[in-house]
Amino acid sequence: MAVKKNLTIYDIAKEAGVSPATVSRVLTGNARVSKLKKERIEAIIKKYDFKPNALARGLSETKSNVIGMIVADIRNPFYATVFLECEKEASRYGYTLMVCNTLGDPDLENIYLEKMYEQRVDAIINVGGRVDDLVSNTDFVDHVNRIANVIPVIITGKLDGSDCYRVNIDQMQAMEVVMDYIISLGHKDIALIGGRDNVQSTVDKRSRYKQLLKRYGINVRNEYIVEGKRYDDDSGYECMQKLFALEQLPTAIIAINDFTAAGAMRALTERGISVPEEISIVSFDNTFIAEVTSPKLTSVSYNYEKFGEKIVHAALSAIRGEDVPRIQLIQSELVIRGSCAKLNKVD
Repeated sequence: MAVKKNLTIYDIAKEAGVSPATVSRVLTGNARVSKLKKERIEAIIKKYDFKPNALARGLSETKSNVIGMIVADIRNPFYATVFLECEKEASRYGYTLMVCNTLGDPDLENIYLEKMYEQRVDAIINVGGRVDDLVSNTDFVDHVNRIANVIPVIITGKLDGSDCYRVNIDQMQAMEVVMDYIISLGHKDIALIGGRDNVQSTVDKRSRYKQLLKRYGINVRNEYIVEGKRYDDDSGYECMQKLFALEQLPTAIIAINDFTAAGAMRALTERGISVPEEISIVSFDNTFIAEVTSPKLTSVSYNYEKFGEKIVHAALSAIRGEDVPRIQLIQSELVIRGSCAKLNKVD
């Protein structure tokens, strides 16, 4: 067999059906690669009598010890807390976390992905933004896949058709924790407010909410499911105004996040409706907001320390070429404070 002129590790990767980084790992021998892939790559190297140049040999040897992190909005305490826990865990292993904030701008997401790729960070973590979309943008998936061929990409949502590692909150289990608690307090008129129908996590929560109502023999009232424009306190306030327009108010409200709950509580206070004596409120995320409302919010906690640990460990394992589960789920627990109470039945 004649030697291919100017053969590169990218040519070998294409023929072997693997990423260039995997070829480099085989060449340097500094990380685990599956036996099947290693044998396939070594056969191609032998076939062409390939001799790697210094740059190719250095692809895996040279590490930046930097992990890039793209978040939707660092001002949101959920994203800020996830970043903080990831940063703490990464630093334990000698890595620096470089964060980029997209403010929900899809164009910025593409720009930051490309910049991180150009700077050859060792891995990229994407939290929020288009990885939360119910329907994945195909152009974005293609962009991510091009980068994932060289740099491991870890996401906290989903990208259909992408070659990413996922560390996700188990949204179904999170809603089950909430519903079991609220129903145990005697509530049957339960509203779910906030969130948009194009966001996967919101859709999952709504689906589970309806399923659990039926499981408990409670009628699903569509007027109690109120869409939000955003995920902030103003949106929670607006959702509450829609509930005020109904003939019968719910006795319990599930807010899509702490921000939404805070806005709903503001609207209730203006109407002179007391929480939890007249209406109970529970929310998701368990951020610092849950501690500063009055009363303090009962909220679902995702164990942020474990969340950050799993995200970073997935990145580090992928960097080392180790086997990493494609999907890992984070379980939730309810932190009970003062915003919920047993239903006072009137005879």
